[in-house]
Amino acid sequence: MPVRPAEPADFEEICALLLAHAAHEGVADRVRLDRQETYEALFGEHPVAWAHIASPPDEPDAVAGFALWYPTFSSWDTRPGIWLDDLYIKPEYRRYGLGRELLSALRSLTRGRLEWDVAHGNDAAESFYRSIGAEPVGGWTRYRWNVR
Repeated sequence: MPVRPAEPADFEEICALLLAHAAHEGVADRVRLDRQETYEALFGEHPVAWAHIASPPDEPDAVAGFALWYPTFSSWDTRPGIWLDDLYIKPEYRRYGLGRELLSALRSLTRGRLEWDVAHGNDAAESFYRSIGAEPVGGWTRYRWNVR
């Protein structure tokens, strides 16, 4: 199944997927998508985030979903890793194994850890992640200090 790094021509589709993902999670009203900043983050002179695009096997030109990620580093493991910020497959393309393919592609990019968050109550996502061998990380509470 085709999974490939995103290209600038994918940008509008990436924005649409970001908004669809937020709507799916019930937080569309909290999204402040600045297209210029997002474009610069992904495709500018000094990108800080990357995306991979998934296409279904029978529609190689269709964008079925994406993974948006950025590199991390673990001082305890002394290895680079990946933080998966968004993983979203359009509903009509679910059950093709595209989420698994996207995660495998990202996993192949690092010797370190691949990590992400799952919203409380998203039982379908938790079940999927456990099915691929991922485990929740216990003993940690995420904090966020927003700068506005």
